[in-house]
Amino acid sequence: MADATGFHLKGSAPERYEHYVAPLMAPFVTALVDAADLFPGATVLDLACGTGFAARAAAAQAGPTGRVAGTDADEGMLKVAVDRHPRLYPDIEFTAAPADDLPHPAAVFDAVLCQQGAQFFPDLDAALRETARVTRPGGRFAATVWSRPEASPYFAALYEVVLAHGGPEAGTQYLSAFHAADRLTAALTRAGYHRVTRRELTYTVALPPLEEYVPGHLSAIPWGRVLTESGGPEALARAADALRAALPAGTTAFPFSATLVTAVR
Repeated sequence: MADATGFHLKGSAPERYEHYVAPLMAPFVTALVDAADLFPGATVLDLACGTGFAARAAAAQAGPTGRVAGTDADEGMLKVAVDRHPRLYPDIEFTAAPADDLPHPAAVFDAVLCQQGAQFFPDLDAALRETARVTRPGGRFAATVWSRPEASPYFAALYEVVLAHGGPEAGTQYLSAFHAADRLTAALTRAGYHRVTRRELTYTVALPPLEEYVPGHLSAIPWGRVLTESGGPEALARAADALRAALPAGTTAFPFSATLVTAVR
C-alpha cells in the first residue's frame, strides 16, 4: 500500500486485506473518486494502490476509452489487485514501484488518487514531487488519510489493544497511520500544487459479525502481524477478544472518519 518501509504485508495477508479492509474503505473510495471529477476517457493513476480498491472504481468512471494505472511497492498486494480486476474495462496496468520513483512519462495523467497510502510514504515530499511530474497541468490530485483515531471508535479501541498487547513501539507505529492531513497539504504546496483543499468525511460503516470480522481484520494489517510475530496466533486471538470487548455492545455499525485532500497541478 506504500513504500517498502511503510505499510507492508506478508504471506497471505494481502488476500485477507482485500476481504476484510474493503468494508471500511468502500464509502471513502467512492468519495475519493468523486472528488477527482473523472470523465470518460480520463487517464488515472492509483498511487499506492494496494489491492486496487480505487483503481477499480476509477476504471468504472473512466470507461472503455480511459486508462487506469496502479502502482504499489508491495508485490503481494499487486498480485491480488491483478487477480481481482473484473475485466469489464481495458486492463488496469498494475506496476510494482515506490511512490517516489514512478515508471510513467511526465504529464501523462489527468488525475492521481491515493487512498490511505500517503501517511506511510517514507519521504512524502519526494513522492509528491514525483506525483506532480506525472500529472498534466490542470490535472487533479485526491487523497484520503485517516483522521485522529478518537474520531473512529473502532480505531480508538484498536489503538488501546495494539498498545496493550504489542507494546509502545507497536502503538507508535499504529499512530503513524493518523494525523497526516497537515503534512500532506503542506507537501502538496511544496510540490507545486495549488487550490489545495481538505474536508472531513465521516461515514457509519456496518461491519460483518465481529466474532469473525475482528480476528480477520487484525490478521490483515501490519499491527496484527506484529502481535503474531511476538506471541504467535494465540496473541492475535487474545488481542481480537480484547478488541471485541472494548467495542460498544450490541452493534456492528461504527463511525469512521478520514480527511479528504484535493489539489490541482
